[in-house]
Amino acid sequence: MKKIAIFASGTGSNFQAIIDAIAAKQLQAEVALLVCDKPMAGAIDKAKLAGVPAFVFEPKQYESKAAFEQQIIHKLRQHEVDFVVLAGYMRLVGPTLLTAYTNRIINIHPSLLPAFPGKDAIGQAVKAGVKVTGVTIHFVDEGMDTGPIIAQRAMELTDGDGLADVVRKIHEIEHVFYPETLERLFGKGRV
Repeated sequence: MKKIAIFASGTGSNFQAIIDAIAAKQLQAEVALLVCDKPMAGAIDKAKLAGVPAFVFEPKQYESKAAFEQQIIHKLRQHEVDFVVLAGYMRLVGPTLLTAYTNRIINIHPSLLPAFPGKDAIGQAVKAGVKVTGVTIHFVDEGMDTGPIIAQRAMELTDGDGLADVVRKIHEIEHVFYPETLERLFGKGRV
C-alpha cells in the first residue's frame, strides 16, 4: 500500500474526498501526512478529524523556497511517504522537492490542460465562453501545470451556468475522479 502526503492550501475538500475513498475501500493508500502552507486552512481541521498528522508552515518564515522544501522533504521522509498528492496546494513546486520526488508528485487541475493553466482556471474558462471544460490529473514538473497528463474528465457547460455552478460541478467531478485515478495508479500497480 502506497503512503501518500497530501498538500493543500485551502478548505481541503479533495483531501476529504481522498480520506473518504480510503475509508470506503475505494482507494488502497494511506495518507501519512498533510502538508499545508496556510495555518488557518480548513484542510488542517479535516486532517485532525481523520487522525492524519499535519506539517503546517508559513513560507515567509523561511529564507527561501529551497529552505522550506528541504524541511518538507525531512517530514516526508520521517513519514516514509512514497508519493506527493497536490490537492489545492497553491504554490509552484520548486526544484528541491521535484528532485527528491521525481515522477512522484501528482496534481489535480480544474481545466482540460493545456487550456487554462495556473490560478483561476475555472474563471478563465467561464470568461472565455468555452462549451466544454473539465479536470486534469497530471504529474508535476518545473512548469505551471505542464507535466505529463495522467487522466482527464470533460464536462459540458450549459448556457445558464454561472461561475458558482461551474465551480460546484468541477468539485463534484474532482471528488470522485481524483480518488479513482489514484486507485488506478496505486492499486493496480501502474506507478
